[in-house]
Amino acid sequence: MDAADGDAHDAAEERAGYRRSTGSKRGEARRRELLDLVSEDLAAHGMVDFSLRRAARSAGTTHKVLLYYFDSADDLLQQAILQLRTRRIDNAVAAAAAITGRPSLAARVRAIWSTLIADDPGQLALDQAIGLAMYDPARYAELGRGAAKLYLPTLLAICPEHWSDQRKLEVAEMILGVLRGFLVDWRTGGDREGIDPGFAALVRALEREEAAPE
Repeated sequence: MDAADGDAHDAAEERAGYRRSTGSKRGEARRRELLDLVSEDLAAHGMVDFSLRRAARSAGTTHKVLLYYFDSADDLLQQAILQLRTRRIDNAVAAAAAITGRPSLAARVRAIWSTLIADDPGQLALDQAIGLAMYDPARYAELGRGAAKLYLPTLLAICPEHWSDQRKLEVAEMILGVLRGFLVDWRTGGDREGIDPGFAALVRALEREEAAPE
């Protein structure tokens, strides 16, 4: 869609008021385009002062157009955070899958951790999303729950296949909780002086767990 077409489409959407998108292929493509632009703005600048009007500026449109495709500013924010988080998880999965041979659970977790602490332009917004969920859980709880929903299946999938479902769940929940704690500590503390020894202890615990009988 070129600029002229986009402006004309935006004007038509504004005249339509606050109706939801009809779900057509063109409408879905436009919604995805807007979401991509807002997500990139969040990745670059974080969530501080996020608003519907700021989102509209970053997408080169108006707040009414955004409300044509999204239920509210909170809905847009949640979907943008979901997109950034999905991208981060895809990177983590790719890093774990890139290990050759028959890697241990600990080795896969090391690979995932390396992506989580890498210089990711969306990292600040994702960390802030967790903080916002803690600050106002009544309004933003899904920003926190969404992380667990996305990460947990990935962690379950890298557990040894012969483990029982219960054992996989217990270990995956432990990994998720510890890594999220490390990320919060890193973001609030500013360095990894205490995190690296803690992660080394997690690796040893996973090695022992993997060596233990079913």
